[in-house]
Amino acid sequence: MLAARPRPAGLAERRQRLDALGAQYRLPADVRVVPIEANGVPAEWTTTPEAHDARVILFLHGGGYISGSLTSHRHMIAEAGRQARARTLALAYRLAPEHPFPAALEDVLSGYALLMAQGVEPERIAIAGESAGGGLAVAALISMRDKGIPLPACAWLSSPWVDLELAGASMTAKAPVDPLIQRPYLAELARMYLDGTDARSPLVSPMHADLKGLPPMLIQVGSAETLLDDAVRLADVAGTADVRVTLEIWPEMIHAWHLFHPQLAAGRRALAAVGAFIRSMMG
Repeated sequence: MLAARPRPAGLAERRQRLDALGAQYRLPADVRVVPIEANGVPAEWTTTPEAHDARVILFLHGGGYISGSLTSHRHMIAEAGRQARARTLALAYRLAPEHPFPAALEDVLSGYALLMAQGVEPERIAIAGESAGGGLAVAALISMRDKGIPLPACAWLSSPWVDLELAGASMTAKAPVDPLIQRPYLAELARMYLDGTDARSPLVSPMHADLKGLPPMLIQVGSAETLLDDAVRLADVAGTADVRVTLEIWPEMIHAWHLFHPQLAAGRRALAAVGAFIRSMMG
């Protein structure tokens, strides 16, 4: 399926391709979607009959900081919310190259501030992100901690991209089996997002940050990913900083396999594990 839709060269076409990957899956009839503005950031709530109003997943989509949207990941985060028995708030944070770092990070903090203003208790919030959204979620946690903002209960990080220097050994070792993410493509994305920022800055490559004091993390990654080492090294950095970490490496899974859960059993099992983790963290 992916081979039939090769990545185009143009930015607009790349964005349309990722949206189409998600939009091919019909949203279940019992999912309610409500568009909102989260302190100026386009966003949307999704709820299912299983959702507890007091529980919220704040979700940051993938797409390498240059693509991805509410459309591309709507079906996936709705199912994660169902499994966690939580409402979900997905953010359409600003994208590079039009809006390089730190625009996306500012938008995440704005979205979190909305939840706080609405009276959602931090211990009932999970922050979640896929790929670039995973790195962005960790950067947001670092910023919250440093600003004295109460931290959420936990973080779910799916195939997080946390090293914009692209130094992981799996960049080369897993290149033959990864159908989605290759070093030249990531290098292009990093240049657009960084726009001159040092790639080792902790807020763009949080594996270089001090993660002490961050909430428990569930990190999920596929074994067939060039980003495998990003997840493994992040788990090491977090664990060394006394953060509770659960690292799951899913055999033979590709990048963003959760997106394909309607036709991929491992995607459904991974989302069930996400739900169990979040429920356990929120009580």
